Amino acid sequence: MRSTVYRAATSAQRRAAHRVLAEVLTGDPERRAWHLAAATDRPDENVVAALDGVAERAAARGGHEAAAAAWARAAELTADGGARGQRLYLAASSAWLGAHPSRASALANAARADVTDPLPRAQLLALQGQIEWNTHSLNDGYDLIPQAAEVASGVDTALTAQLAMLAASLAAFGARSPRAVNPTALVARPTPDAPSRVRAARYLLHGFQAVVRSDWTAAAEDFQSAFVLTDADPVGDHLLQPNLGIAAMLIDDDERGLRLHEQQLTTARRAGALNMVEHALTRGFHFQIATGAWSKAAGAAAEALPLAAGTGHPGLTALPTAQLALIAALRGDDAADRHWERVTEIRKNHPVGISDSLVADLALWGRGLRAAAQPTTALHHLEQIEGPAWRRLAALDLFDAAVRGDRPDLAYAWLTELERFAAGTGLPAATAVVEHGRALLADDGDAETHFQRALAAHADSRRLPDRARTHLAFGEHLRRSRRRVDAREHLRTALALFEDLGATPWAERAAQQLRASGETARRRDATTATATALTPQECQVAALVRQGLSNRDVAAQLFVSSRTVEFHLRNCYSKLGVSSRAELTALPLDL
Repeated sequence: MRSTVYRAATSAQRRAAHRVLAEVLTGDPERRAWHLAAATDRPDENVVAALDGVAERAAARGGHEAAAAAWARAAELTADGGARGQRLYLAASSAWLGAHPSRASALANAARADVTDPLPRAQLLALQGQIEWNTHSLNDGYDLIPQAAEVASGVDTALTAQLAMLAASLAAFGARSPRAVNPTALVARPTPDAPSRVRAARYLLHGFQAVVRSDWTAAAEDFQSAFVLTDADPVGDHLLQPNLGIAAMLIDDDERGLRLHEQQLTTARRAGALNMVEHALTRGFHFQIATGAWSKAAGAAAEALPLAAGTGHPGLTALPTAQLALIAALRGDDAADRHWERVTEIRKNHPVGISDSLVADLALWGRGLRAAAQPTTALHHLEQIEGPAWRRLAALDLFDAAVRGDRPDLAYAWLTELERFAAGTGLPAATAVVEHGRALLADDGDAETHFQRALAAHADSRRLPDRARTHLAFGEHLRRSRRRVDAREHLRTALALFEDLGATPWAERAAQQLRASGETARRRDATTATATALTPQECQVAALVRQGLSNRDVAAQLFVSSRTVEFHLRNCYSKLGVSSRAELTALPLDL
């Protein structure tokens, strides 16, 4: 009835009703502002000021969708072109943070005609570039960033430095422009007393350029200098912080990468910035896979998937879907094939943006894992991986398949690449993989020395899956050398690590080798088995409940309803054989 009455009224009657409601709602500034906005049909600075207040309060509490709506309406009621353009930019920025890229793009395009001053113009171009490279074309989005840096130069030194750094970061991911772009030429060398974020941006810029040249020594030195500056003076900058995490990924700094992405995720959750929540969840995945936190990685991908789907851009769902597929492949789960089919469909029908090359690498690695029993097929997939960081993560799989498939040439080529990286960065994890590869390719007399060096390097690395693989390969070597007693120690260690990871194919291989050595493999611990059986969402809920959070707090953290939390918690109780939160907390689980 209310809708019928409202629609039957004339526009003048509606405005009059809204005006009366605004007069009596003096104690509710948000509702009053919206009634004032509905009561006017021409520019009105008083109404605009009220809407600005609504938008600012909404943005401060993480209500970015409401902020975008308020600033967009305020722009409609603004007469001055510059002020209107600034409000449209703020509306677009809030829509982007609220994970509405199509709305953000439309608002940003509407702002272009009115935003002419250099600083807001540069900010608008940067926002448009970010939307473009995430939702459509990496190259087209990249092309806008040097333009933004050029506009900002001479007006805002800090912003110019960050935009130049961003251009170099995108180039490190393969972005290209039809125009000659030299990010270094856009910014002057910062003085020693310049703000730390300006100096850090400069180091990151040079580090990303070194990555493009495969100069790992220079890249590691520059990135470490940026880390030192930001450790001493932490930044919450939306451009600098994510790129610190990218730098950590490019040089395999797992400990720092895990910490940076956890900080980014916490900051994004507090701000209600759903696009940055999705970004932190999917970009922290690399470190979680590398260090063996597979359940956490699965939970992050499962949380990111509906956030990506909610943007209205199906292409954004490709990355979390590919991540779920990779975890399933690592665990020997047939669900991997179903996920890959979905990824193929998404990439065929929708633009994926900057994550497309990453999705392709994940698919190649995952399919190589699924084809492990056929070395030739596995190598066909693995050798096509292009991203350096993912090539390093998949290196042990390629070495194993190359040796079994009689392709030492391919193994030596990858080993040479890894040797350059290990020499440049000096990382124990990289050294361990290099020594593992050398052991597989060495004569029997030298293999043991290389395996021992690999295990010594693993002792200083957080990469448990790689450590397990080296124990398994060493045990297999010793068993073939008729040293069955010596082999058992390494095979037992490998089996225990694989079972903790839930890496079923590798656990079965380790158990088979252990039986061949004359020892019966132990039965898997029931608690570990049931914990691995939890779905990613159930793992997330169980982990948060074990921290003492209420269902309502867990729901707020995961952006779901309390009823959904209750559903997952009941499933956890059933699978783990407990009946209360206290019993769940007391269980020795690694979630």
